[in-house]
Amino acid sequence: MAARAFSRRTALGGVAAAGTVLATGPWFVRDARSSSGELSILHWADQLKDPVRKKFTDETGIKVNATAFSTDQEQIDKLEASKGEGFDLCQPALDRASQWHDGGLLAPFDLGKLPNAKNLIPSLLAASKDLWQWGGGLFNLPHCWGSEAIAWRTDRTTLDYGTLSFGNLWEDQYKGAVQGRPHSLLLGIGLWMDATGRLPSHRMLDAFKDEETFRRIYDEIVGFAVEHRPWIKQFWDTPDSIRAGFIDSGCTIGQTLDGPVDDLRSEGKPVAFLAPREGAITWTDGWTLTAAAKNIEQAYEFLNFLMTPETSALVAETSGYNPAIGGAAALLADPAKTNFTESYPGDALDKLWFRRPEPTWFKSLRVQYAEKLRAA
Repeated sequence: MAARAFSRRTALGGVAAAGTVLATGPWFVRDARSSSGELSILHWADQLKDPVRKKFTDETGIKVNATAFSTDQEQIDKLEASKGEGFDLCQPALDRASQWHDGGLLAPFDLGKLPNAKNLIPSLLAASKDLWQWGGGLFNLPHCWGSEAIAWRTDRTTLDYGTLSFGNLWEDQYKGAVQGRPHSLLLGIGLWMDATGRLPSHRMLDAFKDEETFRRIYDEIVGFAVEHRPWIKQFWDTPDSIRAGFIDSGCTIGQTLDGPVDDLRSEGKPVAFLAPREGAITWTDGWTLTAAAKNIEQAYEFLNFLMTPETSALVAETSGYNPAIGGAAALLADPAKTNFTESYPGDALDKLWFRRPEPTWFKSLRVQYAEKLRAA
């Protein structure tokens, strides 16, 4: 989730699966105004700006009491301290499911009260169901997302969707002109090796099983990476360093976040960003219902409001993150709409690789292997 720490403007939009029916408003839940007429939420500071909350209140009369947080741990600490009291909805990240599973702080959704959930991009909803469904209930619905994929200077090389791969970074023509961050480059190599059959790993999910399996997979990956260390021009760690890599440091290609590259594209710079055939590496933030929620009907009203193309487009415009609702791209102005459709063409949204919950032992090993590449 390091991507969130960066202040950035991402490509915006969402492409619905064929046949998706877009809902129209208003979407009033029965008796939503007959209770307190209020809703209390705990949300990421940059994902739910004032215009979105005002629009909801104007349309429904429901007052939103919003408390912002800036880190995953801050959110967990707030809810644990109050046992969830005082909040109806909160916003855990997709890859934090294991931290919430046994806490007793959340309640499952009644999907019968969420007709607009059908507007969610299918692959994003599937990821939530995969990681956030237990005891017969679903505890997470996607809201915003971003990705890490392949970016390049269009005046120096040409790459196309369908053939583009994480493996392209290591072609001889790019020696000394690649940028990336160590742990992400290793993941990309692993996804490429799995896709080509060189190192089968169930799309790198096997590396999450246990330490022995992790080491078996990553020993081969880091061996390849260290051998190709001369290909790497720079390791990036901020959006500014990504931009500088392409504009000032001589990088031709890289494995980068979407936002900084979209900034450059919007400025007319000769760069592109595109999901590889193995799937763009994706983070997702969603909404969950707290076990102590008092304003439940208002919460469902709010979620149905968010899961429409019109509101999703507004969330995207005001936050800079990719929306989870199909059809939002059509409501956006260029260059945002063009950037999104060019970055995730064809079946790219079906192939997204979602970051997984990390076992306690995983992070230390990931850092250890990343340092081997950095120090090579």
